[in-house]
Amino acid sequence: MIAAFITVFAVIILSLFINRIATIALTLTGLSREVARFQARSALTGAGFTTTESEKMMNHPVRRRILMLLMLVGNAGIITLMASVVLVFLSPSSDTLLSYIVVITLGMLVILIITRSKKADRFLSRVITFSLTRWTDIQTSDSASLIYLGGDYQVSELEVGSEDWLAGKVLNELNLVDEGVLILGIQKPGGKYIGAPVASTRIEVNDVLLLYGRGESLRSLDRRRKGLRGAVAHAEAVAQQRDVVEEQETGSKQSESADI
Repeated sequence: MIAAFITVFAVIILSLFINRIATIALTLTGLSREVARFQARSALTGAGFTTTESEKMMNHPVRRRILMLLMLVGNAGIITLMASVVLVFLSPSSDTLLSYIVVITLGMLVILIITRSKKADRFLSRVITFSLTRWTDIQTSDSASLIYLGGDYQVSELEVGSEDWLAGKVLNELNLVDEGVLILGIQKPGGKYIGAPVASTRIEVNDVLLLYGRGESLRSLDRRRKGLRGAVAHAEAVAQQRDVVEEQETGSKQSESADI
């Protein structure tokens, strides 16, 4: 009987841990934390929600592999959990049904407290992130793509780190428009949201920026760090954006000529 109880709680804890690993792994591929958590839980439980995000998941090879593993683990875990619960309630024992319910309830309460702990969450996130970036080929990214548009244009979130080129600067001195990047909004750590940033708005560490631009430009901005290399990368991005604008204008003129 004790073995059956241990199996029940072990399966639940393992499932939660696997879900956390998958969520962080999906986040490292560029998904927002909310979308990554939802897709990980959907795959683990076999819910199979059909959304636009799900289509993006299946078109991405790394995310697709993660989801496939989650589906396999989820199916095995559900079967094991159901078998263990049956053993708990049907195995002959002198314990009463009420005592079974009390033990399971207390165990679930302890698990809930642990999963709700912010300290435990931060510790697990650091350990899992380090492990995934150290022993897998998943690329770490502070940006999360939210909406994909035509021509590689997209709306993304980017969290500002202490060593980022953006940190501590006001919008006026960044000249991101010259790179083809627009800052649509800024989420401050304290909960304040700046919906219409102005030229004098300063970007601080841990700010989450809502950006619009070409995917390549946003990824370049995510990788950019302070110092001379950051300034050089900015100049290169500006020059590249000029080439993109010239190419678009040339294409428009050719289309107009063809129409005439």
